[in-house]
Amino acid sequence: MASSKHSRPSRLFVAIVVIAALYFAKVVFVPLALALLFSLFLAPIVSFLEWLKFPRILAIFLTVIVVLGATGLLGWQTSQQFVNLTQQLPSYKMTLVDKIHSLVGSRNQTLSNASNTVQELAKEVVAATPGSSLANDAKKSNTPPGSSPAKPMAVQIVSPANPLESVQNLLGPVLTAGVITIFTIFILMGREDLRDRFIRLAAGRRLNVMTQALDDATSRINRYLLLQLSVNVGYGALIAVALDVIGIPNAALWGLSAGILRFLPYVGPPLAALMPILLSLATFNGWGHALATMAVFFTLEVAVSNFLEPYLYGNHVGLSPLAILVAAIFWTLIWGLPGLLLSTPLTVCLVVMGRYIPSLAFLSILLGDEPVLPPHVQFYQRLLANDQNEARQILEEYLKEKPLEELFSSVIIPALSLAEEDRHRDVLDEETQNFIYQSTREITEDLGDNPAESPGEDNADSRAELSINPSQEADHVDVLCIPARDDADDVVAMLLARLLVRQGQSARSIPIGTTSEMLSEVADIHPGLVCISALPPFAISHAGALYAKLRAQQPKLQIMVCLWHFDGDMQAAANRLNLSKGHALFTTLQQALHHTSSLFSKKVLVGNKP
Repeated sequence: MASSKHSRPSRLFVAIVVIAALYFAKVVFVPLALALLFSLFLAPIVSFLEWLKFPRILAIFLTVIVVLGATGLLGWQTSQQFVNLTQQLPSYKMTLVDKIHSLVGSRNQTLSNASNTVQELAKEVVAATPGSSLANDAKKSNTPPGSSPAKPMAVQIVSPANPLESVQNLLGPVLTAGVITIFTIFILMGREDLRDRFIRLAAGRRLNVMTQALDDATSRINRYLLLQLSVNVGYGALIAVALDVIGIPNAALWGLSAGILRFLPYVGPPLAALMPILLSLATFNGWGHALATMAVFFTLEVAVSNFLEPYLYGNHVGLSPLAILVAAIFWTLIWGLPGLLLSTPLTVCLVVMGRYIPSLAFLSILLGDEPVLPPHVQFYQRLLANDQNEARQILEEYLKEKPLEELFSSVIIPALSLAEEDRHRDVLDEETQNFIYQSTREITEDLGDNPAESPGEDNADSRAELSINPSQEADHVDVLCIPARDDADDVVAMLLARLLVRQGQSARSIPIGTTSEMLSEVADIHPGLVCISALPPFAISHAGALYAKLRAQQPKLQIMVCLWHFDGDMQAAANRLNLSKGHALFTTLQQALHHTSSLFSKKVLVGNKP
């Protein structure tokens, strides 16, 4: 405990130091991070050229030259489009002036008069205040209050611009681009050596784990970049076509800008929409084209961001939507605009590290998109919170993808096992216990009564079968399920009986009671098979005692004992229960259902006579 208390401040200190280093050394880290990102994007192209027997150096230089040439051509075409646009701006002047006049002319005259009145009253109050500078100036100059006295104009001396600063501002982005290009070339040339050095530095003795982590992070980022490129190309093409249909000048330029700016999360799409909207206002009379342009950007962005991207990125990025937003804000504050561009790939790396490095597991929990609680824990937690509605929703969502048998086996029974463990540790009060068991009964009965979950069966017949009252007298019962000890065993016995009914057997479960009461009911019903339901480890001894009394009362009665999800030695458990020959021991619902199906399909049992 002491070591954990001391480790928390040390981890916090390390995190602060790392963030400070990232911020103050961003001049080095930003070009390096961008170069790593570009090298991941260009590595498949270089590898393909190497596969075609190109030397690595030649393949790298060809790839870099083609990319730089395409970027330069794109920039030149963009600049020409902007020059063309600036030449046409004077022709848009009258349209803009008309729109401004229409907006000004449509102002509410009542609000304008009220504003003027308030301003005049304020001037009168200030002028009438004794000792006010405005009143004194008015007396001295005999000017009416509210008028401005003549004052000498302030002169501001402006130093001439420094030519070196202009050159520095111009060469800064060029030098940064050059540094990124050099970094990218060297990373591509020695990518295997850099990979080995990183693994040697970070792996230690966990070579396998670090190799998996590195491969996972690389593949995720590559898939993300490829998918993002495909989405943005399609996005830009659709924008260009839509703007051309509307009639916006230079539609191809705005489509290209939209595709490029969309690499910037959140801020890119609004920036891409700004100029086309302003241009639509300046080019056309009326507001129809401007509204159509807004509708195009809004509709397409909503569709792509909320439907297409979650579908494409969900299985490849592994980040929650909130994590993407927080990461964008964090990396933008640390590194500015390049940080916004790098936010998702960097956060993907952090999540992958959290998955493979135990000390960083909190990163995967906080930023990942995988559920941190399995369904049975979620279900049990909502029952602990007395939230039956959300507990029902969890089961209904699970039932959309899995059959009812899997729901009972993988969610309900493990949740009841957790409740049993907490009950035996005296951390559950009696009211919470009753709520958990009663809610589980009610929810599972509703789910079992849903005919939609019984494909291939007649709905009316299925509903009639599943609504059988377990306490109702029956002429013949194939399987009778009885609880070994407590309410949890009772609930699972009811679940098994419901599944047996769906399978076609005549099955019932009897409620928990004293041993003598349950033995008497078994004798009255004369079932073909008795199943003892027990949740280990606490009900094993009770299951053994009940089994011994059943066997003593009816030696020819067929019995199977179900120790649900028992993970111990099955042979030792069978010896402890002292099972007779022909009596079976099972641990899962699937095994119990298969056993009963095979018995009754072969007509081995009739009543309680073998």
